[in-house]
Amino acid sequence: MCGIAGFMTANGAPADAAILASLSAALAHRGPDGDGTYRRDDLGMVHRRLAIIDLVTGDQPLRRGDDLALVANGEIYNHVELRTDMADLAFATQSDCEPPLALYQRHGLAFGRSLRGMFAIALHDRARRRLVLARDPFGIKPLYYAELPQGLLFASEPQAIIASGLVAPRLRGQARNELLQLQFTTGGETIFEGIRRVLPGETLAVEGGRIVERLHCPALPEGGIDGCDQAEALLELDRILAESVSLHQRSDVPYGMFLSGGIDSSAVLALMARLNSNPVLAFTASFPGTAARDESLHARALATAVGAEHIEVEVTEGDFWSLLPEIAASMDDPAADYAILPTYKLAAEARRSVKVVLSGEGGDELFAGYGRYRAAMRPWPLARPMRRQGHLDRLGLLRDDGTAWRQDYARIAALQRQPGRRTALQAAQAEDCADWLPNDLLLKLDRCLMAHGLEGRVPFLDARVAQFAYRLPDRLKRRGRLGKWLLRSWLAAVMPAAKPFSAKRGFTVPVEEWVGRRPELGALLAAQPAIAEICRPGAVEALFRVPGKRTGFAAWTLLFYALWHRRHILGKKPDGDVFATLDDKG
Repeated sequence: MCGIAGFMTANGAPADAAILASLSAALAHRGPDGDGTYRRDDLGMVHRRLAIIDLVTGDQPLRRGDDLALVANGEIYNHVELRTDMADLAFATQSDCEPPLALYQRHGLAFGRSLRGMFAIALHDRARRRLVLARDPFGIKPLYYAELPQGLLFASEPQAIIASGLVAPRLRGQARNELLQLQFTTGGETIFEGIRRVLPGETLAVEGGRIVERLHCPALPEGGIDGCDQAEALLELDRILAESVSLHQRSDVPYGMFLSGGIDSSAVLALMARLNSNPVLAFTASFPGTAARDESLHARALATAVGAEHIEVEVTEGDFWSLLPEIAASMDDPAADYAILPTYKLAAEARRSVKVVLSGEGGDELFAGYGRYRAAMRPWPLARPMRRQGHLDRLGLLRDDGTAWRQDYARIAALQRQPGRRTALQAAQAEDCADWLPNDLLLKLDRCLMAHGLEGRVPFLDARVAQFAYRLPDRLKRRGRLGKWLLRSWLAAVMPAAKPFSAKRGFTVPVEEWVGRRPELGALLAAQPAIAEICRPGAVEALFRVPGKRTGFAAWTLLFYALWHRRHILGKKPDGDVFATLDDKG
């Protein structure tokens, strides 16, 4: 897990050393263990290292001969097997990121199809005067770029591209509206004008500072439903999950896990306990003194059942007000997901003991855990879209209460429907994997952990797990009101204490409760330029006088957006807690 960035000029001149230094400095938090710079011909690349594997010889950039060089952010979990497959080749290091260079030498732009892991890679092919950018199929690791008259900039975070001085932080209104209504932004364009995402599974070839070729490696498999019965599927599930967790534990530094007490993290805990001789270190968030469901007691019981060391991290109302400005500052590509608060605090605590944590992201998407999938599976005309309204719809808040923000999301969702090739459930799963997963859940995990120099790994989002889980028959994914049927059945056998057939309760953070206690925040928030621009006069103050789940969530969304806008559009750094930051007139 690291940070990468670079600049390929359009006129063939060497990349400006000052620009490269700015890119590197902006990504220092992602790589506290070292830095490297590569500058040849018309390309400059920088690397900030978080050392996880090959602590001695794994510094980047990595080279292969005089013509190939690479910087990477991520982990290639099958690097040992790749080295065995390419035993006829010599390797200079034990780095997990060196085999991609050899694969590119053999397979060209298709090299990423052999990689099992999470990655954002930048590779220089001097012989072809080509820069190659590649991102893993699920989009676990981020990568952004900007095509400019001067050339092409790329970086692990948009704020680094802005720090170069070549791109101004201009807001894209359509994406802003998506953020407010969906809590994330969709597709290839970001919220910043001129800055785009390398899409999940995408490989770009860049020559002369211009993109000349694109390849795509899908995260989800093609082909029909696998007709296995439940007994066979349970055996295969155990084998595949155990293999994935084992690979995700490859590390030369200490590791632990985030344990919520839900199905997905409980499954990861069960396998880590099986595969490790030492007790698993499990971190759980709790919300004492609130109405939020307390999952910490259940998580503690699970940890005790497998002999894990359990660390409970309290997340309080004081944390909400004090930490939120710096959390919003870390979310340069914004996601108004309230889970950023516990994720950020868990990461700060975990970093005291480990450098790697495993997490359960992806389980709901691959094994069909969300309740909205049930609605998508209903026969016509009872079936309904997974998201029928935005979070701020019909609250009388917005000056523009139109539906234009739905267009990009609807277009991407429509691409996932493949009648005759995918069931309605598979189409719904694919829709979430295309946008919700990379642009909310994985984005949140990346930014909150990297702010503390901590690597997050997601063993559910593995190519072989996806190949198995996505092609399961619908009846092994959902039965009645219960999703993740096969995963629940497996967990019931390997960890009965998990009580996996209890109804899914979901993970909640009591932001509505905390915001509702501070009605004076309404006037302060309404006075922010970003809020005054989009909300009707008096509407924000009124919102804080009407308690409720919808109004509380709307208040949270506006608060996050105001803090994000101050930092990433106006360029004002956080100054104290929420109230001091919003009251700062500087």
